[in-house]
Amino acid sequence: MKLYRNILEAFESLSANKLRSMLTVLGIVIGVAAVIAMLSIGRGARASITSQIESIGTNLIYVYPGAIRQGGVASASGAAGTLTLDDAEALLRIPGVEGVAPQTDGRAQIAYLGQNINARLVGVTPGYEIVYNLTLADGVFITEANQVARSSVIVLGSAVAESLFGSTAGVVGQSVRVNGMPFRVIGVLASRGGSGFFNQDELVLTPLSTAQTRLVGQTRFRGASVISQISIKASSPKLVTEVVAQVTEVMRSRHNTVQGTDDFTVSSQQDALNTVTQVTDTLTLFLGGIAGISLMVGGIGIMNIMLTTVTERTREIGLRKAVGARRQDILIQFLVESTVLSIMGGVIGIAVGWLISRLIGNVQLGGSSITPVVGMDSVLLATLFSLAVGIFFGIYPASRAARLQPVDALRYE
Repeated sequence: MKLYRNILEAFESLSANKLRSMLTVLGIVIGVAAVIAMLSIGRGARASITSQIESIGTNLIYVYPGAIRQGGVASASGAAGTLTLDDAEALLRIPGVEGVAPQTDGRAQIAYLGQNINARLVGVTPGYEIVYNLTLADGVFITEANQVARSSVIVLGSAVAESLFGSTAGVVGQSVRVNGMPFRVIGVLASRGGSGFFNQDELVLTPLSTAQTRLVGQTRFRGASVISQISIKASSPKLVTEVVAQVTEVMRSRHNTVQGTDDFTVSSQQDALNTVTQVTDTLTLFLGGIAGISLMVGGIGIMNIMLTTVTERTREIGLRKAVGARRQDILIQFLVESTVLSIMGGVIGIAVGWLISRLIGNVQLGGSSITPVVGMDSVLLATLFSLAVGIFFGIYPASRAARLQPVDALRYE
């Protein structure tokens, strides 16, 4: 009952200076809203990137040329290319491997009538469709016959088809020019979405043999054609660790290397997910820290207003002590007032932060959007933090009020 009375008195005191109280609360509102918005954006970014990676498959394994040394630096040998088609064929024979997709990467100018775009070109084999779980919106995928004949055929990502033709329908059978050479469109990939490196809607696929001989060039290593990367699909996510070990063993046997001298790197999709999680968690923590600074500034505002209040109410404090109020009564009263200010700011800030998150979720950036994730732990963290700020920054003004001597307080002008 006594606490309830203290809260009522706090509201009466704060309402006597409405504008000043509102401005003080505004500092907490901005801080809490910033914390909620930044944490939700960070989590949304992690969820978006993770979903893009998982949509490709969690049972994928990658083999890259060059070895990763200490500090995450690739060895120089990777620049020359150390992966070959023979390596890919050998890995296909490993138990637990469902598919293998060797590829070579490059850039190419794709032109159709007056439209001209620069797209990522990937030379692939028919196994690429199996490994990456591709779905065609129209047409067919690259076949073994196309690979053997080095056919001038191409499969367009949905975004590329939209850019060139304005639609993904009626594209199959059309002729486009790739680096000035005519290619026939045999298929269009179904849209998957995504952005940056993971956006398969912006890919252009052609037979690996065609890419090596006509588009990106061909080099040889140990008598075989060099490729950029080998993607491997394990038959089950549970077998990924075992398959990674076998892939490493086979590659070391073929390249005559031992641990520490490898000229290749083997990683799994889980490694990519772990890296993304670490990066986004660090980013979220960084954004939350910056937002937390604004909350601390709001707390300083509370301390400032409470010190002013103590000065203005010095005679009131002296009168209360003169009629029997104890030191702890005065201390609790002013602490309650600072806490009420912070809680009011926290509640409003949560609503504002949620609204900002929703608005950001509707903004398209580079053709993709981030859906912010507002978790209950973020709300609880912001609430408790704002409460702690109110108590922390209210302790000194409340202690100063409680230490006033009744005689000196009553004489204060």
